[in-house]
Amino acid sequence: MGWRDRLFGPRSASAETRSVDHIGRQVSWSDPQAMMQLFGVMAQQGTLPTVPIAAALQVPAVLAAVTFLSRTLSSLPLHTFKTGDHGARIEDDQSRLLSDAPNEEWSSFDWRRYHWQQVFTGGRGMNWIERVGGRVVGIWPMDPAKTVIGRRDGRKYYRLEGREYPAADVIDTPFMLKSDQLGSFSPIVTCNKAISLTIAMTDYAGGFFVGGGIPPHALAGPLPAGPEAMKRAQADIKRAIDMARSAGQSFFGLPPGYELKPVGADPDKGQMTEARLFQIQEIARAFQLPPVFLQDLSKGTFSNTEQQDLQLVKHVIGQWAKAFEDELNLKLYGWRNRKRRVKHNLDALQRGTFKERIEGLARAIQTSQMSPDEARAIEDRPPDPSGHGAKLYIQGATVPLGTVLSSPIGHNGGPPLDDNEKDPADAGNDPA
Repeated sequence: MGWRDRLFGPRSASAETRSVDHIGRQVSWSDPQAMMQLFGVMAQQGTLPTVPIAAALQVPAVLAAVTFLSRTLSSLPLHTFKTGDHGARIEDDQSRLLSDAPNEEWSSFDWRRYHWQQVFTGGRGMNWIERVGGRVVGIWPMDPAKTVIGRRDGRKYYRLEGREYPAADVIDTPFMLKSDQLGSFSPIVTCNKAISLTIAMTDYAGGFFVGGGIPPHALAGPLPAGPEAMKRAQADIKRAIDMARSAGQSFFGLPPGYELKPVGADPDKGQMTEARLFQIQEIARAFQLPPVFLQDLSKGTFSNTEQQDLQLVKHVIGQWAKAFEDELNLKLYGWRNRKRRVKHNLDALQRGTFKERIEGLARAIQTSQMSPDEARAIEDRPPDPSGHGAKLYIQGATVPLGTVLSSPIGHNGGPPLDDNEKDPADAGNDPA
């Protein structure tokens, strides 16, 4: 039996060279998938290992996506309005459950952040509504992992810790419903392979740099006879590498007739950097986020980064905000004869630079779309104390070409004249 057989096991009768994995099965060196299994990159079933949610959150891109979306959605102002063409904002105990605190234990921000964290990790956020005599007095988060959802006589129910809740008393926001309308898809579980591949790349890079940036090597040359001699030779080579590394030397000596040859792929040739960057973009796709919000500026420019900001509000945040608003309106105020509605204020996400913001407000005032007091309220400024800020104004300079304007303002800036009143400046100039 030669040294190769003693190290890797006896060769098979076939032409291909085989090794033995950790459970005693022979693995073909010519089979890339089997080699990935041997070195722990893939599971023995030939697939990337399943990653639980807690482990997936250790991937920076996944953590960034979940925290960014949950914090952004929970920081949006959530107001209650009267239903109608001129719905005014309502401020009472029930509306403050949404805007201030849903109960005595949670603030509105923390409650909504927990809700959205469950949506973007496990795939579902749920809360039960506490009512007294039909009046809503509290909203309490539910643990989706412990909640059982079923259907009885065509009606959906939720059961948690021995207590059952009808669907009308549960605020439920799924990431994506399954075909049975009861289960939901989780973005982390559904895109598990992409996340698992990211973890495998991180582990590979970690092992590479822990070894001083030196890939695995094979000693080429006349090999010692016997397993003990082979172990001593390996120890000598390792000792030489460690001594050179500790001394800060860039080389170390080898016995005559020997050389070290790298084993495995070179990270640079394997495009490890590009592959890891691509995985960030894959995770961004899973959460429908523009890559710039996962700190991927590899293709970001001054102009398209601003466009990604608009895309975020229109196609991601705005849609999730609408889903939550509809669920709150349905479960809190009923599905018919509704007199109230809940709506997020997305203005804060659409605020531009100071110059753009002021120019936009000025244009809204000059076109009579907004009063000065309304514009001042957007900038958190008090109303005009003179009372003129509550009126609507419009510029009168846009007229048909060739029109001669007569000023409605009286002589010397006085008040406007009535139709039958003469200007004092015209006294004595009567043509008659």
